[in-house]
Amino acid sequence: MSAAPSQEALALTGELTFATIPGVLAQSAEYEARTDLPDRLVIDFVGVSGVDSAAVALLIEWRRQALLRGKTIVFTNLPANLVALARLYGVADLIQTPVV
Repeated sequence: MSAAPSQEALALTGELTFATIPGVLAQSAEYEARTDLPDRLVIDFVGVSGVDSAAVALLIEWRRQALLRGKTIVFTNLPANLVALARLYGVADLIQTPVV
């Protein structure tokens, strides 16, 4: 799993699973610590190759952290299986960006 800021987006690659989440959290903490962190945070999942239920928990944690910092967070290119898991757990509204 690697994460690298690309313009105003954090682009994720690899798997988001129980085994990889600790490393992803550490990398995202570095991203969040930036002094120039924008008010609108975009996390792009286009390079994510696999997920499990831990990924749902990760997105909810990121949403919580963004709210604590007064930031807006947007998840783009969510894998269909991640959205399906979120629906199964009844939390899809927490990870999807409302259409305005």
